[in-house]
Amino acid sequence: MDALCPSPPGPTRPQRLYERIGGREGTSFCQTLIHLLKGNIGTGLLGLPLAVKNAGLVLGPISLLCMGVIAIHCMTVLVKCSHYLSMKVNRASLTYGEAMQYGMENVAWLRRHSQWGKVTVNVFLIITQLGFCCVYFVFLSDNIKQVVEAANTTTFNCHMNYTNQTQVLVPSFDSRLYMLCFLPAVVLLVFVPDLKYLAPLSLVANIVMTASLILIYFYSLTNIQYPIDLPKVGRLKDYPLFFGTAIFAFEGIGVVLPLENKMNRPQSFIPVLYLGMGIVTFLYITLGTIGYLCFGDTIGGSITLNLPNCWTYQGVKLLYCFGIFITFALQFYVPAEILIPPVLARVSVRWERPVDMLLRTVLVLFT
Repeated sequence: MDALCPSPPGPTRPQRLYERIGGREGTSFCQTLIHLLKGNIGTGLLGLPLAVKNAGLVLGPISLLCMGVIAIHCMTVLVKCSHYLSMKVNRASLTYGEAMQYGMENVAWLRRHSQWGKVTVNVFLIITQLGFCCVYFVFLSDNIKQVVEAANTTTFNCHMNYTNQTQVLVPSFDSRLYMLCFLPAVVLLVFVPDLKYLAPLSLVANIVMTASLILIYFYSLTNIQYPIDLPKVGRLKDYPLFFGTAIFAFEGIGVVLPLENKMNRPQSFIPVLYLGMGIVTFLYITLGTIGYLCFGDTIGGSITLNLPNCWTYQGVKLLYCFGIFITFALQFYVPAEILIPPVLARVSVRWERPVDMLLRTVLVLFT
């Protein structure tokens, strides 16, 4: 067809081939960007002020910038390798495990161990992504519990609570009962079979989380205490705590290839990656630094714990909880795509949908 009807100047032949293999059905540039932001802006972001405290006021932001650059570089290498290997094996797309497998097959002394490479990558991905889902369940239950317990003493005056600490005065149910209340809604959410249908929900979640982050930024910026007397470099023994929290914050790495595989123009994913991760890295550095400047040594494990006990900032928790609720489906998508298809391949077409829903329910119950 290229010989009979030459194409106008544009993408190179390998890019056109990859697009033709992948097909035209999938998510758009904006939909993919929304999912990428949603997959990276989660509970880890709220813990970065404490991470900066452990690293120091100067060393913390510099370390976050370095980690952001490294993360973006590694994601880019991963996507480019996936493009190359997809064209080489004539596949529409590759999963993480398949990219590892075909990559190892290019090296003579690793070729016979390629299947083990695929299994290893898949196991780590499942552990990581289901771990994020577990944290989301805990975050939802704990924050909603705090709002309920403080409801009787919550006011409309956000300047009364000078300790900047949400006060828990009325005992409530155990956090696990709140998890149980969320369970049916989460199960229904993960029944959505395609990321394309999650895009509108992700957009709404991004909007409400943006609103909550704006309020957190506003409070933090307007309550910075002067003069600033905070350590520029933290203690060496605390730096691993910074590193662990910061690595957890970059929680969208597991959704990079699934998002790229679902694009209708996969070769356009690199600009999406640069734009999305640039925004994410900027948010990480600024919120971590400003939050630490505002609350200093009293900063909690999540910056929401330091917000005053008024309805405006209790609303921030509720808005962020909604965003985390939607993000659960995005993080859950990765282990579901690894674990469920091999099982469905062994059942008849008639039972595919019921078995799929059953397995998704079991995985959510596990988390």
